[in-house]
Amino acid sequence: MAVTIKDIARVANVSHSTVSRALGGHPGIPVETAERIRGIALELGYIPSAVARGLKTSRSQVLGVIVSRIDDPFFSEILQGIEDVFQEAGYSLFVAASNRDLSREKEIARTMLEHRVDGLIICTTQFGEEHYRLLKQYGLPIVTVGNHELTDYQYMVCHDDFYGSCQVTSHLIGLGHERIAFLGNARAELTTQGRLNGFFHEMQAANLPVLDRYVYHSVEEQLEGGAEGARYLMNLPDLPSAIMCFNDMMAIGAIKVLRDAGIQVPGVCSVTGFDDIPFAAYANPPLTTFEQPKYQLGHEAARMMSALLRSEADMEADSGQTLILRGGLVVRETTAPQ
Repeated sequence: MAVTIKDIARVANVSHSTVSRALGGHPGIPVETAERIRGIALELGYIPSAVARGLKTSRSQVLGVIVSRIDDPFFSEILQGIEDVFQEAGYSLFVAASNRDLSREKEIARTMLEHRVDGLIICTTQFGEEHYRLLKQYGLPIVTVGNHELTDYQYMVCHDDFYGSCQVTSHLIGLGHERIAFLGNARAELTTQGRLNGFFHEMQAANLPVLDRYVYHSVEEQLEGGAEGARYLMNLPDLPSAIMCFNDMMAIGAIKVLRDAGIQVPGVCSVTGFDDIPFAAYANPPLTTFEQPKYQLGHEAARMMSALLRSEADMEADSGQTLILRGGLVVRETTAPQ
């Protein structure tokens, strides 16, 4: 049977109202008394009720987090950054995956409101504007993690994808590659476009042509998406000497297809990823990629949300805040001179 405030009061020989105030940090309770009551509560194994606390504070102590996919290791590090901030504040995370599906987004928005989350962190730039506006209408604090160039949310923590893509492209050009292909993700149009813009910028700066047939967008962003893209490129009359992939999972999928077909990586074709997920260092061969500061993205988004939850300012009148982070190129063994 669960330990109650009355059980603590009986052992401490005080009223249950005194116990309640002591556990709630009421300044009217003497320090020694409060410490004694908290010690007894700990010994008895008392677990405070989040529901009861929420009724008193008008807070649920639950933070909603929406990601694109639960099975994508990219988001696990972002979630860890969020968790580390809010765990200390006694918050629980309610995590849902949109899978970039508009009907699913609508259901998630409704569920988040029904569960009365105190705030929402959206970790996908593809979250629909209609559902975003619906959540804001209810006065819900919202922080997004995404691409600052292509979205217009009020509170954002972003990674500079344009800069990252420029660094990867420059690395390949510096190795002497001229025939570079880009494998994008058709379902992540905004993020893909940001990275594609960086690719175009560096190619044009080097006076190198970008052939239409060397830009391919898969409908799948995981291993199969990279495999699909590699099969497409292998069927062209001229295989590119290097392939830039939307993310690491696509790069790993592409490498497997190329190597299964007898195409050496990087001997015949160099391949790069994006994100630097943990698998990247253990791929065969280890993957050259661009490291997004994933943990920091989550951590800073959580800090921004924490500030919003503490603030009594009118968020509608606030001009908002955008924090832009940059990662760095990680050169491993999937790229080599042409």
